[in-house]
Formats: sequence, structure tokens, C-alpha cells
Amino acid sequence: MTPPDMPETDETSTWASGAAGILRLPSGRLVRGRGLRHPLPDGDVPDFGVYLLGKQPPEVAWKAAWLPWPDFRLPGDRELARKVFLEVWERAAVERVEVACGGGRGRTGTALACVAVLDGVPAAEAVSYVREHYDRHAVETPWQRRYVRRFSSS
Repeated sequence: MTPPDMPETDETSTWASGAAGILRLPSGRLVRGRGLRHPLPDGDVPDFGVYLLGKQPPEVAWKAAWLPWPDFRLPGDRELARKVFLEVWERAAVERVEVACGGGRGRTGTALACVAVLDGVPAAEAVSYVREHYDRHAVETPWQRRYVRRFSSS
């Protein structure tokens, strides 16, 4: 999954704003969303990845966290999810961070919308924000949309 000549990362490296799957948050932080069923995009690799899957994700050559989250559902551990989303938001200030699930839309879109709330987007507008700036099909189910609406930045 990782190119053999993966470059060493620099502590202030972030994504190029035009790279595939990049969501620019209002603060300027950049987070990449993607689907693991698709090839790894060309270009830079993440410094840190969060993988939203019902089973343990494959090994990667960068730092990673697994948030157990079955397809079309919600995370089973809401407190852990909040901590992971906060870590994504904090690391995105200085690192290349990616959030990924199988297809890159439902769980990934839901997580990105929650990160957008942490970045200051009102919870009632976060799904629309992610659909406009990441993927128009992001956040696939009514319960995922409700989860984002109820997610708060505090």
C-alpha cells in the first residue's frame, strides 16, 4: 500500500490543497478523505491515518488509528470517536492526515463533518459543508446525518 521510496516527513508538512480528496476546513487545515477500496492516490502519503472499518484495517507504513465502525452505521464507542476526531483536527494543523473507510463517503464523510464541527462549522451545516467541499454524496444515511447534527464542538 505504501510506495517503497516513501519520503521522510517533516513536522510541518500538510497536503497540497489541490490533491485528490482534500477537504479544506475553515481554519485552513487540510484533511484527506478516501476510500480504501480505491488505489492509494499519487503524491504524498499521510503522516497519520484514521481508518473507519468494522474490522481491523491493513497495515500501513505511517502512524495510524483504527476506529471500529461498521459500514452504514455509527461508531460503537462515541467517546473514542470524539477523541479520534479531535486528534485528526489537531494533527491536521501540521501533518498530512487522512480519514478513510471502504468507499470514502459514508463513514469518512460523517467523520469529516464532525471534524468540521470541531473547526467551527455549525453542526446543522456540517454535512452540507462536507458535501460541497469534499464529496456531494458524503454522509450516506439519515442516522449519520443526525449524528453530525448532534455532534458539538465542546
